[in-house]
Amino acid sequence: MPIIPTSQVQAGDRLGSDVQTALGSILLQKGRALSERDLEILQAYLIASVEVSRSGLDENEMDLPADELAANASDIKQTPLQQQFVHMELLLKRVFSMVQSGLKIPVLDVRNGLSALLSRIDEYNILTFYLPPSEGKTDVLIRNSVLCAMTSYTLAKWNKFPEKDLFPIAMAGLLHDIGNTKVDSAVLHKPSRLTNDEMLEMRQHTLHGFRLLENVTSLNQGIWLSALQHHERIDGSGYPMKLKGDKIHPYAKIVAIADMYHAMTSNRHYRKAESPYLVLEELHAGSFGKLDPVYVQTFIERTTQFHNGLFVRLNDGRLGEIVFSDRNHPTRPMVSIHGQIVNLAQDRKLFICEVFTSN
Repeated sequence: MPIIPTSQVQAGDRLGSDVQTALGSILLQKGRALSERDLEILQAYLIASVEVSRSGLDENEMDLPADELAANASDIKQTPLQQQFVHMELLLKRVFSMVQSGLKIPVLDVRNGLSALLSRIDEYNILTFYLPPSEGKTDVLIRNSVLCAMTSYTLAKWNKFPEKDLFPIAMAGLLHDIGNTKVDSAVLHKPSRLTNDEMLEMRQHTLHGFRLLENVTSLNQGIWLSALQHHERIDGSGYPMKLKGDKIHPYAKIVAIADMYHAMTSNRHYRKAESPYLVLEELHAGSFGKLDPVYVQTFIERTTQFHNGLFVRLNDGRLGEIVFSDRNHPTRPMVSIHGQIVNLAQDRKLFICEVFTSN
């Protein structure tokens, strides 16, 4: 079946595949005959193209060959930042594979790849960044690491870290989980609850990461300490050393927030992704005594600062658009639903369960 731009879709066309949101939820199911209302939904949620069947629509005559079509679709969908994101994923996957095989980290290649990614960082919006399709099967560990690099850089900049620290902090975010290359794959990808022994092995990734990075002379101390300390908590409840407060390196405090946010908003083999807004609320509620409160507050305020106009789904299933935000309740904005304003700061039973994003 041909893939055509949403602007060319007509009422009566039948979907050849599921239409999914950026978080992987099904918006419209395969086989559905599209109505005029469905066309409005596709446009409202900024769906770029869909696979359809239509009487009289000849795939061979009207469309490019499948490989060219896929390439063109990728070009249409991917921004320069998304292209660099995919390149960084591929590079990091190769690097992790090399490390797993006992080879040295190609630091210059990693630096060049990260520099190219950060050259487009001004395009990055933590809430609305549309993750491009992975080359092959998605590797959640790799994807989370690249996201952590971008978010760590952004959060450090928001917190007015010196310019000289921004690139190393991004590198810390990129390599913070490199120790997982030394964890048993069966434990790392186990779909069910880990046993106590397996949990202990999993926690060793922080020590593995530190040992892999500490002797790389071109990486500064904050980078290897982030690998070691990103699961430490300021009240001493973290691991592996139960460090408290100022004993935790500032880079690691930044990376910890980025890592937690992306871990909770990503689909994992053992659970589905959570809404970014729910995660921000959980970070705020659960950060007391755990994460650096100043960094967390800045993260929440700046992440939600320019979210007016976003399309969202509430937990009761209704779809709406964010129209106003209260600084005192940044994760609970006002949402317009068919002209009716719902104030989430007042109606605490409702919350944003999904954000629809575009590229």
